[in-house]
Amino acid sequence: MIKKYLVRLSEEERRICSEVVKKLKGTSQKVRRAQILLKADAEGPAWTDAKIAEAVNCRVQTVENLRKRLVTEGFELALNGKKRETPPRTPILDGEGEAKLIAMRLGRPPAGYGRWTLQLLADELVALEVVESISGETVRQTLKKTA
Repeated sequence: MIKKYLVRLSEEERRICSEVVKKLKGTSQKVRRAQILLKADAEGPAWTDAKIAEAVNCRVQTVENLRKRLVTEGFELALNGKKRETPPRTPILDGEGEAKLIAMRLGRPPAGYGRWTLQLLADELVALEVVESISGETVRQTLKKTA
């Protein structure tokens, strides 16, 4: 089978991939991608996709996709992968909501309470109609992020 996307790494790219694999530098996906690129290099071992897939314990399609990404999008994207454009979930509190939460936290707690609890803050945000619903854990993470 003729490969549509041939991997030809420069000396610098080969050195970077070797360093990632040798020092296990980066995420497990990055290390795997570096291994695949090194094995697929036409100037190096030039293994078949099936042999690479078996060696690094992935699907042949993964190897093919990485070859394509290297040729079409460049070495940097092939090795590091794409950064996600949108978060998996939209944040519950926007900047204005966070500001209200912090202001509330710094203010006096409701009558009968000695201090603000996370649940009290969450309940107050709902009562003030800043959000429809929010958990104490989300309040904690928001306050921790700003501290």
